[in-house]
Amino acid sequence: MARVHFTKNLQRHIDCPARDAEGSTLREVLDRVFVETPALRGYILDEQGRLRQHIVVFIDGEASLDRDTLGDAVGGKSEIHVMQALSGG
Repeated sequence: MARVHFTKNLQRHIDCPARDAEGSTLREVLDRVFVETPALRGYILDEQGRLRQHIVVFIDGEASLDRDTLGDAVGGKSEIHVMQALSGG
């Protein structure tokens, strides 16, 4: 099972401790997390099911490349980090 971690910024808004979830793609893993915490979906995905503009996801230290379908491969022991992207100047 993959281990999914959420930053403190997201945890400030919703109770989302790190958890294990099965799946072979980022979409499958996140969908399983959303079953346990449905309110988290709105913080992570937009109305079309894509990653929100201000969210970035890393899978085993590499940034997710598929923001639309979330089809990035996830291994059985993958570490997934979901965080708010930083911007500004």
